[in-house]
Amino acid sequence: MKLFLSALIASEDPSQTHHWLFPEKAEIIYGGIASCIIFAGLYKIGWPMIVKSMNARTAKIQKELDGASAARSKSESDASGIRTALGDIESERRKILAEADTQAAAIIADGRARLVKEVTELEAKAVADLAAARGRSGEELRGEIARLSSAAISSAVAASLNDRAQQDLIEGFIKSVGASK
Repeated sequence: MKLFLSALIASEDPSQTHHWLFPEKAEIIYGGIASCIIFAGLYKIGWPMIVKSMNARTAKIQKELDGASAARSKSESDASGIRTALGDIESERRKILAEADTQAAAIIADGRARLVKEVTELEAKAVADLAAARGRSGEELRGEIARLSSAAISSAVAASLNDRAQQDLIEGFIKSVGASK
């Protein structure tokens, strides 16, 4: 038997197969069983991971699409709001300019009224100052006239009276003062 086995082993060349396309039956059986085990392991372990990653990718893409859609609708509403506000800005500008013109006219009218009042007050004060100055100058003039006339009278009396007439006047004055007491 040893001889038969050694002859059988020697007659078979491992690089030669019985068919040009298919491998040996043992290789097909063992390779098929190994492939089934690997495919079953991949199906049991790898398939859920593949499904999970695909679902996650789908969810991520859907989230990005939803975000883009929301951003687009928000930007469209903002754009319409801006267009509406642009029209409102023009009306607000007109309204503000009209209010500014009204306020400017009121300020001008108020300023003119204050100027008229101040001018009137200044004129009244000037008239009062003129009257006071006239009164003072009249008083000063009267005082100066009185002083000058007193000096002139003293000079005239002193020049016209002699010593005897002056003595008589003084004695007459003393008698009249003494008689009135």
